[in-house]
Amino acid sequence: MNLYDELADWWPLVSHPSEYEEEASEYRRLLRAAATGPLKTMLELGSGGGNNASHLKRDFQLTLVDPAEGMLKHSRQLNPECEHLSGDMRTVRLGREFDAVFVHDAITYMTTEADLRAALETVAVHLRPGGVALVAPDETTERFEPGATSEGGDEPEVPGRGSRSLRYLMWSLPPKPGSTTFEVHFGMLLKERDGTVRSVHDVHRHGLFSRATWLRLFGEVGLQARLEQRILDGKPYDTFVALNPSRSR
Repeated sequence: MNLYDELADWWPLVSHPSEYEEEASEYRRLLRAAATGPLKTMLELGSGGGNNASHLKRDFQLTLVDPAEGMLKHSRQLNPECEHLSGDMRTVRLGREFDAVFVHDAITYMTTEADLRAALETVAVHLRPGGVALVAPDETTERFEPGATSEGGDEPEVPGRGSRSLRYLMWSLPPKPGSTTFEVHFGMLLKERDGTVRSVHDVHRHGLFSRATWLRLFGEVGLQARLEQRILDGKPYDTFVALNPSRSR
């Protein structure tokens, strides 16, 4: 996907860390409310550019895992005190356990039940007995609403060098009947420092699963999950909080 590879250098203009403070506060609250025991170490799978981590690192010792080197580069610059590792949330195995495991919207890229189950298995494998997991997808079947949003950002002006700017339209299309995926189209206008503007069209495929499917898959990997609701910018989202009751899988 261009957004996380060829266009990764533009990421701070797509999604700025300051936009994540409210979200991170809500995730922190949910984790603390569910925790049974110490809550010091946290693994984040699909950590991207490190925007959530930039707020959560105040309270947790973070290990951040993402498959895109361009995104890890941004996160290392933003969060130099955190451990960064390259890995796919479906397959990565670190050989250690954490007090908490957090997965944000990167879980959306799990487009089949097999992929989603594999990602949740990774969560379970890395969660200590009594540990708490929080998985926050952008959409469930019950919450999905097709539509479009438009955002963007500007770099600070540098004397003699100009600045870059980005504006994008993100358009989520309705899924086909019976499908567990839907398409998200990004139309981006990129203004370079010399004032030239180019356009980019990037297509992403996201997974879409019912609440019942999510809860069933959590159970299959040995985690006791419940559904929570979070409100961000006045919009409700489904969030899953899960406990690891024992070492048995």
